[in-house]
Amino acid sequence: RYFLDEASYWTVSGVNNDIKEALINEDGMVEVDKASFSIEPMLTFNAKLFNWSNVQSIQSLEENYLPIPKVNWNCEGMNLAIKAFTNGEANKNSILYLKYTLTNNSSSQKNGNLFLLIRPFQVNPHYQFLNLAGGVAKINSIGENNGKIYINDEKVVLPITAYNSFGTSAFDEGNIVDLLKENNFPQNKAVVDPTNLASGVLKYEYDLKEGEAKYIYLAVPFYTENSFSETFSEGVIEKRLNETIDFWKSKVDHIKFNLPKSADRIVNTYKSNLAYILINRDNAGIQPGSRSYERSWIRDGSLTSSALLKSGITNEVKDFIKWYAAHQYENGKVPCVVDSRGPDPVPEHDSHGEMIYLICEYFNFTKDTTFLKTKNENVKKAVEYIESLIAERSTNHFKNGNDSVRAYYGLVTESISHEGYSAKPMHSLWDNFFIMKGLKDAAEIQKILGEKESYERIKKVRDTFKENLYNSINLAMKTRNIDYIPGCVELGDFDATSTTIALTPCNELDNLPKPQVYNTFNKYYKFFKNRREGKSDWINYTPYENRLIGSFILLDQPERAHELIEFYLDDQRPKGWNHWAEVVWKDERIPRFIGDMPHTWVGSDFLNAIRSMFVYESASGLDGGSLVLASALYQDWIDSPDGMSIEDLPTYYGEVSYSVKKENERYVFSIYGDVNLPKYGIKIKNFNSSKLPASVTVNRKKIKSYTKNEITINEFPADVIIEYDTY
Repeated sequence: RYFLDEASYWTVSGVNNDIKEALINEDGMVEVDKASFSIEPMLTFNAKLFNWSNVQSIQSLEENYLPIPKVNWNCEGMNLAIKAFTNGEANKNSILYLKYTLTNNSSSQKNGNLFLLIRPFQVNPHYQFLNLAGGVAKINSIGENNGKIYINDEKVVLPITAYNSFGTSAFDEGNIVDLLKENNFPQNKAVVDPTNLASGVLKYEYDLKEGEAKYIYLAVPFYTENSFSETFSEGVIEKRLNETIDFWKSKVDHIKFNLPKSADRIVNTYKSNLAYILINRDNAGIQPGSRSYERSWIRDGSLTSSALLKSGITNEVKDFIKWYAAHQYENGKVPCVVDSRGPDPVPEHDSHGEMIYLICEYFNFTKDTTFLKTKNENVKKAVEYIESLIAERSTNHFKNGNDSVRAYYGLVTESISHEGYSAKPMHSLWDNFFIMKGLKDAAEIQKILGEKESYERIKKVRDTFKENLYNSINLAMKTRNIDYIPGCVELGDFDATSTTIALTPCNELDNLPKPQVYNTFNKYYKFFKNRREGKSDWINYTPYENRLIGSFILLDQPERAHELIEFYLDDQRPKGWNHWAEVVWKDERIPRFIGDMPHTWVGSDFLNAIRSMFVYESASGLDGGSLVLASALYQDWIDSPDGMSIEDLPTYYGEVSYSVKKENERYVFSIYGDVNLPKYGIKIKNFNSSKLPASVTVNRKKIKSYTKNEITINEFPADVIIEYDTY
């Protein structure tokens, strides 16, 4: 497809933390390894050749959410189903399995051939240029030996189902698709091609009665042929498939979503992206992609780790922290990114606060004080490095200058930040909000560990930095004559997708200047509506914007959050695989760079935002906080005749569950689980379209601690009856 200048979309197949992953595209072509050849299906019957260009393709996942991608071809009464999954021990003997199911859905007998072409092309298209060039792959040699197909003397395709014929052709012998169209099946059993563009083809004949099906299985080891000793059969592969299904359910089904069918797209996307995050991992490194972004940023990793922790996945986060913290520099600097070459020295000053935040976030969910102690030296060293950056902007020049100069006073120095300022480093507020978060969490860690002296020292740094940060924001808005929170001090630029991190995870909403913080997100919402409604020109956008779903929830604007959810879900390509690339182009078929698919930092932004629909912590730390429930539930969920519930939601205070059932003009809201009640209780927010209840009863006692927007519960567990007047 991409050679016709049409964009192609794909998804990933792999096992948790393996360095190797396969790709399958929307047309059913499978790239068996990074930058490797692909296996592409074609089908004949009635003297006609069917491929991606003349069939209707439908994409889906196993049970609509598990990371086992499927592509269905419908072509004139015949159906071809392509399923890809991966099983085995990561980094040792993992194997890609392909299952092709031919079904005769017509009312007459069908016979023909299924061709599985081994072609020198990647699924990753030619316009994907970052880190790994897409497009052509290398096939120097391909040949058959004892029923196995060897490519480049390093990769083997194992046809578990016996084939009828196998042939190869060199590039100079002609296009293998044209040969098949001309009924000219290649006769060579092996070929060496100096152009590195050889091809091969497996032929499976079929003769199917009405309703009959034929199953064809292939296995492609990621590692050497000697990495496994098992004798394969169709029954063994089906057993491996069931093992794979069970494994992924054990990872992504911790939270029990018992919601109406209208919630399926949200819930399925939530669970699928948890799995994609784990597939994109390489060893302990959490990465946003498997090709273009096969590196571990602490920025992506910290926020993605938070999404995992919120979903009951903890061991992988602990491994990531241990691995990443080991790459911290002697002076306390936290590298922005680590890959196979080691840490990258490029300064991105959000990184120092993000690592501290991640260490504290892991403790918040696990209460693992022993592990926290082992990482406190990393925390204190990061604080020392932060102090050195602040010192560079705390000289008399910045303290006593004019307003535009004083706006830099007490911040950390400029950097390319979240790479939004790659052209020229700036004093990014993204950096400084994460510095603020890091200092808050560093102080909290000292308090938890009883490090009184360190606590007092870091607390002083934190409080001074907070004062300077908000002086800077106010001066930047004044000197740039703007009424919103800027992205950086220098430019006064508008970047709500960046500013949103001030709300979560940095928890600065109470401190941000008003009304400017509301102006920021109102301005974004206006932009969003104009784009959605076709009132503004646009070419592309990055779906990092989906983190603003969470912003509107925290701002008590759930209706706006719902609008964003619908918009971003509609831009999944293809919808059946429940994920996004890093870039969404307005023209779906324009062949332009899209980052990785699935891009799991984008995915984790969605997870963190959606989680806040159901629960979020309004504050953290030993001084208290509250647990907010149900702040953006859809009306049809709470009005469902069968009721709704969500169970085993991990929080800072333990795992919480709740159910909602409507009974005439009242709702029964039951809260249960294993929770240590926060100091300021549990709050039900924005419930029932923020209508004012006539009365609220908690455990059979009437309470008065409620408004139209918030009901405060100071008991746990709690059976809450929320009654409304009848009009």
